[in-house]
Parts: sequence; C-alpha cells; structure tokens
Amino acid sequence: MERLGLGLGLDLVWGERIGFEREGGGRPTDRVRAHLERYAPEYDYMFVAFQPIDYGPLDPVRYHRAYDRVFELFGEGRPRAFHQTMLNTGTPEGYEKKVVADFTNALTERYGFRWIIEDLGIWSLAGRSLPYPMPPVLTEEGLRRAVATVGEWVELLDAPLSVEFPGFTEGGSFLVGTLDAFEFYATVVRETGALATIDVGHVLAYQWLKGRTGDRMFDGLDALPLERCHEVHLSGCQIVGGRFRDLHHGVLLDEQLALLEHLLPRMPRLTGVTYEDPKFDADGELVPKSRPNAERLFQIVRQWKEPARDHS
Repeated sequence: MERLGLGLGLDLVWGERIGFEREGGGRPTDRVRAHLERYAPEYDYMFVAFQPIDYGPLDPVRYHRAYDRVFELFGEGRPRAFHQTMLNTGTPEGYEKKVVADFTNALTERYGFRWIIEDLGIWSLAGRSLPYPMPPVLTEEGLRRAVATVGEWVELLDAPLSVEFPGFTEGGSFLVGTLDAFEFYATVVRETGALATIDVGHVLAYQWLKGRTGDRMFDGLDALPLERCHEVHLSGCQIVGGRFRDLHHGVLLDEQLALLEHLLPRMPRLTGVTYEDPKFDADGELVPKSRPNAERLFQIVRQWKEPARDHS
C-alpha cells in the first residue's frame, strides 16, 4: 500500500472566514489562500468536506469554480480526496441515492478523487439535517441497515469508499442500542468491502463515554478493522469536565498523538494521516496553541512515511 504521508482536511463553509466567499462564484477566502500558500508544501494530499452553497440544485457545475481554485492553490496534480457529508450511511431510513451519487461521481471525474470519506453516522432524518451527526443505531436491525446502505454506496461510487468511525459526543449526541461500536463498525467495513477511516478523536470520545480513560484508552482497540484502515484523521479536541469534546478547533491533545503512535504499526494498509480542520490566522499561520502538537504530528507522520532503515 502506497504511503502518501500527511494530509490536510478542510471544511470550507460558504461565507465563513475559513471557507469560500459567496461572491464571485466561490473564491477561497484570503485566509484560506494565505494558509495554503504557507503550508501546502508540508502536506502530501488534501481533502475538502462538502458544504452546500445553499438549498438549490445539487449541480456539480455550481461548485467547479470554488474547487478549481482551492485545488489550484494546493498544487495541480497532487492527490485529492472528498469528504462527502451527504451519504447518510448510518441512517435507519431508506432514501434515494442517485442524485448524490451522480453529483459525487461527476466531481470525482473532474478532480480525480482517490477516495470518498464519510462518517458511519446519521446526518439527516426525514430530509432534515441534524446539528451534529449521530452514531448509527447500535442494534442488530441498525447493523443490518448500515451494512445494506454502505454496500449500496460502495457499488454506486466510482471512487473507493472509506467509512469513518462515527463520532460520540457526550451531551451532543446519544446512543440507541447496546452493541459494541467498535465491533459494529468492523462488521460494516468487512461485510461491505469498504475501506476504514479511523478518526482518533472519535475513538477516544467513545472510550471516554465507556469510562475507558487514561491508560485504559487502549482497551478494546483490536476490535476495530485495523487491517482495512486506509486513513487516520486527527482534529482539535478537548477534555472538559471529564468529557471528551471533538471541537475541531485545531488543538490536538497529547492523548490523540499517543493513540496515533499506538495504532500506526497495527495498520498495514494505511495510506495517510490527515490533520483535519487546522485553525489559522489572517496571515495563514497556525494559531499559537495548536503549533506544538501540530508539529509533533507532522514529525510522527514523516517518520512513519519514511521509516528509519537498518544500516547495520
């Protein structure tokens, strides 16, 4: 398996400082431009997370100017992936998939996305988006539905699908069902032939929810489908009042880096490790609080990508 190295994941919201401008067809903001001009050489690949412009038609042409510009800033010909937030892979409901599949495949053809990423979560119900994606229903019926839905997406998408371990935000989402989330996720990945994306913050949030803190954060990880792990994500997290918060504020915890180092040698098919949603100032520089552990992350991934050779 090719080791791409370090990835950059950006959730570019329309009209936000880290995002696309609404005027002019979606020019990346000056802040995004500054960050890519400063940091693009540090990264080996990039993904963008899909954010809709509005409630209008899901027409890929409406997104071409925005994506053309951001990928041009990152560098032509460099590896790209796509975090498609509309697959709704963990939903208990049936729904029509063709429009989203056609839209995603058209973008894949234009930009050469190497893979598509999506959380195994419930992103919407009855056509209404949720404020934060919920984990799937952890019952036998929920598992059956998740396997069926992910299996459909594996067939419909032109690029490989890498399913991300779901988020578990205590106080922000809730659990339905009693199945072990690691085993549930592993079954979905293995039965559908999908690849796996391990979000370190999501894993730690589940461990904290189960009371597995401190040294116990390594308990039970063998149940994850590590042999099919294609990508790892790290985003800013924080422990508040003993609760794990996946805040995407750019500041990585020591626990995240420790878990990453524990997992790296256990994932033989790993392609890359992504720093997701870094936060940066108007000059494109990482915010001060995020720099120490971001630099540690960069070093860990460099060492993993090019392991020391035995010169004896």
